Parts: sequence; structure tokens; C-alpha cells
Amino acid sequence: MIRTRTRSAPADAACAAAVDLARAAAEQIARPGEVGEHLGFEPEGDRVGTHYFACLDRAYRGWRWAVTVTRASRAKIVTVSETCLVHGPGSLLAPQWVPWSERLRPGDLGVGDLLPAPADDDRLAPGYTETSDDVDRQMIFEYGLGRARVLSAIGRDRAVRRWHSGESGPHTPIAHAAPAQCSTCGFYWPLAGALRLGFGVCANEYAPDDGRVVAADHGCGAHSEAAVVTHSVEQAPPILDDLGFDLMEEPVGEAEGGVAEGEPDLSGSVDEESSEPLGHS
Repeated sequence: MIRTRTRSAPADAACAAAVDLARAAAEQIARPGEVGEHLGFEPEGDRVGTHYFACLDRAYRGWRWAVTVTRASRAKIVTVSETCLVHGPGSLLAPQWVPWSERLRPGDLGVGDLLPAPADDDRLAPGYTETSDDVDRQMIFEYGLGRARVLSAIGRDRAVRRWHSGESGPHTPIAHAAPAQCSTCGFYWPLAGALRLGFGVCANEYAPDDGRVVAADHGCGAHSEAAVVTHSVEQAPPILDDLGFDLMEEPVGEAEGGVAEGEPDLSGSVDEESSEPLGHS
């Protein structure tokens, strides 16, 4: 609340003495224990003045309870006129209000939102005017498809600066690491009109800027002429150590040229009927 004092007025004695009345009024709208000490009295006019009390609410540090009291002419009874919470020196205030049109940022527009352009938008020009491009001068008005307003020179220049300095411009890490510029890519589709030489649309579904406006000197690794360089690596011959040897442990129960313990020795067995060694057909 902003109070404006039109003229200085002497303090009314009855209003200035109504401290208890003002405190009781402040306690009626405040939570218990949030009305602090009396900070003073300020006259507002004839038989009108405001009592200030400290606000003990931790969320409103530096604020003050303001209770305006008054009395009628030739009356002795003082009554409460208004009670509110006002900010004091050093109190925390909300930021200055900014119109929505100035708070709006790219990407804020959602589904179903409407963003009408003002009538004096300098980014637009009437559709029947001529352009002043250095490349050519032509009527913007399209017969049968006429538009009430079209992009003006100011709006075009702002778009050029915004696109060229953004993520689809030449000053990004992906553009610096690209094998070539977008202007030499087969997926680059130039824009029409005066912006044809500087900007186009990426039509590569695997590129990070697919379907977006990119600068002609932008680039990425999905360039149509990018070639994968294969590096031939000469395979080194295997290293064979024919001088050293490893000691191998002999299985338990198996002697040199013998059989393991518990297994029958069939090497010298002879069938009595056929006189043939067992284990041979």
C-alpha cells in the first residue's frame, strides 16, 4: 500500500494516545504473537493518524503493521479506520511488475496459448508495401494469398542475428568439429528470398538440427559428403618364446608309461579262447 501525504498536519492528541486501540486492531488480523513493539505515530490529516507496530512474522521481516485511527469533529471517541501490513526500510519486496509482453521468452508459448502481435509491431510491415532489399525489389503482396502483414526489414535483421548467434550458427562446438559447412551438404535446403544465401533448413533426419533453420556456415557430423577415414593398423607378429619352458605336474598315481591307480591294465591281456589281446577287434 502506498500512502501519499498531501500536507503536513499537526498530530491529534486523542488519536496519538490511542496506542492500545491500534494494537488491538492489529492483533485481530495478525496471528498470535506477530504484533511487536510500537514504532511510532504519524499524522495523516485533520484528526487522522497512523500507528506503526513491528511485524514479528519471519516471512515479513522489516514490514510493519499500520493502523489508521480517526475521530469525528468535536468527538472524543477514537475509532479504527484501516488496518494493513506495509513495508518498511530494508524489507523484502517483490520485484517490479513487468507487463506480460516483456516477460515472454522464446519457448513459453504452449498448446492452446494465443500470442497476438501488437498493431505497432516493428517486426511486421503491411503486406502491400515494397521491400528495400539490395538483391531485388518486389511486391510482398501475393495475389490470392495476400497477407495483412509480412516480415519487415527490422524483423528480418533480428531473425538473422538471432539465428546466426544461436545453436544453429557457426560459433558452436559441433560446427567447429564438422567436416564441412551446411551450404555444401546435400540435406541443406536454402530458404527463399533475401535469406537464401545465408540460411536454410536441415532435412537430414539423423542430424541434430533436422527440420530447423541453420546458417549456411553451420555444420555437423551428419554432412552428406562426410567420409569415414579407415586407418590401417599393421598387425604385429606373435611373440614365441622357444628358449624357456614351464614345469608341468604329473597326475597323482600315474607313472611314466603306466596307468592310473585303480584302473585295469589291458595292454597285455590275452583272451584264452581267441588268443587275441583284449581291447582289439
